[in-house]
Amino acid sequence: MSEQGTAQPKQVQAESNVIISVGKRKTAIARAYIRPGQGRVKVNGVPVEVWPVEVARLKMMEPLVIAGDAVVRLVDIDVSVRGGGFMGQADAVRMAIARGLVDFFDKCVISKDNCEQSKAIAQKLRNLFTEYDRTMLAGDQRRTEPEKYMRYSARRGWQTSYR
Repeated sequence: MSEQGTAQPKQVQAESNVIISVGKRKTAIARAYIRPGQGRVKVNGVPVEVWPVEVARLKMMEPLVIAGDAVVRLVDIDVSVRGGGFMGQADAVRMAIARGLVDFFDKCVISKDNCEQSKAIAQKLRNLFTEYDRTMLAGDQRRTEPEKYMRYSARRGWQTSYR
């Protein structure tokens, strides 16, 4: 007889040396895949150095500049981002990269024998990112206010005439 209900769900085996981190801003969602490498950073398949919107490019590169060349040259970062406008996407990419770098070094992905050194780098990165801008790791807590009953918008009421 076959036993029903005891089937185990299939587990997808991910590579152990890849860290996936998520960053969100408004309606933009970015996923960063961080693996050991030579320092290549791509956003939606385009190198971040040639991203067309300069303000967004500078915003996306903030965690890389703060972390420094010595840290960035140890990893390859591929980011896929969808939704929102170009600045919301830039903020989401920035958050995904910052969170991913901290997680990457916190989990000792590069070398298991130098785990203390890797954790020290992660703590230093966490402190640098928090000191520079808290939203790089924590996100922006602001949300849109819901519209109220019998109003045009969240706060605007009906126009009244006094004369």
